[in-house]
Amino acid sequence: MKILVIQMKMIGDVLTSSILFEALRKEFPEAELHYMIYEHTFPVVQHNPHIDKFIMPEKDQSLRSLIKNAKKENYYAVIDVYSNLRTALLTGLSGAKFRIAYNKKYTRPLCTHVFSRKIEAQTNAGAAIEKRLRMLSPISDNFPREIKPKIYLKDEEISAAKQTLENNGIDLSENLYMIGALGSSEKKTYPLSYLARLLDKIVERTSANLLLNYIPSQKNEVEKLIGFCAPETREKIHPEIYGKSLREFFGLTYHCDALIGNEGGAVNMAKALGVPTFAIFSPPLNKENWNIYEDGKKNVSVHLRDYKPEIFQGKPEKSLKKEWKELYNSFKPELLQDKLEQFLKNNSK
Repeated sequence: MKILVIQMKMIGDVLTSSILFEALRKEFPEAELHYMIYEHTFPVVQHNPHIDKFIMPEKDQSLRSLIKNAKKENYYAVIDVYSNLRTALLTGLSGAKFRIAYNKKYTRPLCTHVFSRKIEAQTNAGAAIEKRLRMLSPISDNFPREIKPKIYLKDEEISAAKQTLENNGIDLSENLYMIGALGSSEKKTYPLSYLARLLDKIVERTSANLLLNYIPSQKNEVEKLIGFCAPETREKIHPEIYGKSLREFFGLTYHCDALIGNEGGAVNMAKALGVPTFAIFSPPLNKENWNIYEDGKKNVSVHLRDYKPEIFQGKPEKSLKKEWKELYNSFKPELLQDKLEQFLKNNSK
């Protein structure tokens, strides 16, 4: 029996959808499980013991060739978590007995089972987890409602990261936090001057060393953030230590006491490493879609709606997206400092 899962999207989505393989492996231990993803997202599922084969299409690979290859594999089930028109056609024409996708006008005639993306979470796993696992229900009744995403690090990756930290003078007996300084875009990035005030508070409260999650092309923004910080905070920030690859970032984050910053892929990765997270949501986003495994202690998230719900009343999503700057300006650091303070108490040495 062969089963294909399709998730041709970004890193956070690829990581979250990887829970399907743990569920499938437990239910069908002898099955051959394939994952279709973009090549650049591979590091987040590298070494996953439940996945037998990765299919990473070339950018210019034709839909016809993908369909032809899928038919050759003779899949028992194809689970299209991405569910755009291209992957819907691939799923629908794969020849699989079970062709499963999200409910869209173009998936309904092509698939044997379709599911709504809109659900109310029944567990603290959150909607992102539950709606994915629900997609497995046509092929068995024995799947769980929740599974935590996991990143699998090798011992040598953990050791190498520890050596990097120690070589740069980091004492791991002291508090160490990874800071998600920048979101995936400006519209998903907490204002740097506001974040700097939070970093000042973190250092004042914990005397922690701070690492920054960034890539070299974001160096100017990182320097701007550091410039907003108090002199005492700047001494605790180590911009020279950063993950030069995703796997290096995982190794460094593994040794941190928490990741604090903008909601996004880095937050999901930290959770998958078992590292506590404090996530700041972009105001136009729906927090309920991605606040997975939130417990108020180890994993906490904040949204402007939590503090000023009246701003959002009667406003459609399109309007909120246009007003993202004004909304962020209203999201003053003072609003979330109490929650951050409690989080630091729960996740400090």
